[in-house]
Amino acid sequence: MVDLFKALSDENRLRILNLLNLQELCVCEIETILDITQSNTSRHLTKLKGAGIITSYKDAQWVHYKVSDEFIMAHKSLFDYLVIKMADHQLMMEDKRKLEKYNELGLTCTDIRQEPAHVVQLIGR
Repeated sequence: MVDLFKALSDENRLRILNLLNLQELCVCEIETILDITQSNTSRHLTKLKGAGIITSYKDAQWVHYKVSDEFIMAHKSLFDYLVIKMADHQLMMEDKRKLEKYNELGLTCTDIRQEPAHVVQLIGR
C-alpha cells in the first residue's frame, strides 16, 4: 500500500494517470502533451507501473501504456476519487485539452518523432 501512495504522491504521475484514464498512450505522446523530458516521463511511468497502477505493451519500437484494469478493480473507490479530483484540476484540464487537440488533428507518434517542436506548437504549450 505504501508503494501505491508513493506512486500517487507526485503531480506529474497524477497527470500521467489522468491522461491514461482518457486513453492508451505511447511514451512520446505523454512527454509531448505534458511537456516533460523523456527521462522524467520514463521514470514516472516506471514508478506507476511498479505500483501496479498502469500496464504496458510493446508495439514495434513504441511502448504503449494504459491504466491497469486490476488497479481499477482493486481500488475502485480510490480510482473514482482520483478521477473526480483530476477532472477539476486546472493543469490536468489543460493536459486533457492538449490531448483532445492532438487527437482532433490526427497526430501520431510518427509526427512527434519527425517534428516534435511542430507538434508541441500545434497542440499548445
